[in-house]
Amino acid sequence: MNNGIAGFQVWSDGSCLGNPGAGGYAAIAFDPDGKELAVVTGREKRSTNQRMEMVAAAEGLAQLPLGVEVTVCTDSKYVVDGMTSWIFGWKRRGWKKADGEPVKNLELWQRLDREVSNRKVKWMHVRGHVGIELNERCDKLANEQARLAKAGE
Repeated sequence: MNNGIAGFQVWSDGSCLGNPGAGGYAAIAFDPDGKELAVVTGREKRSTNQRMEMVAAAEGLAQLPLGVEVTVCTDSKYVVDGMTSWIFGWKRRGWKKADGEPVKNLELWQRLDREVSNRKVKWMHVRGHVGIELNERCDKLANEQARLAKAGE
């Protein structure tokens, strides 16, 4: 399933029941021929939607070999904006925001930064909940994980 996208792909989504609340994430990785390489899911008893979105992207990238070209497709503007714009200033300022305050979710931004450092990554924002098949699949998996986290499983 290449969706008109060249190279490797990662589709990712995060979910929280409450914010903060029980969280779940999902990512699906594909090779350049559209073959599904991995489906990764997970959950946290207490998280935020933004954190789950970040974990999903990082876990998806971690499934791919170093040195590849990859497009990460996510409905999280927070992740896309963070990785295509904000991160450069944060790093210049020693991981501080423009107001001098520490970056929120620092360890996850640094993890994403490590995951992209040896890959050529393009970030693509997709609209959520509009019937895009892989986005809907990730959303369903992430929500299932959030429900399991809430149930204490």
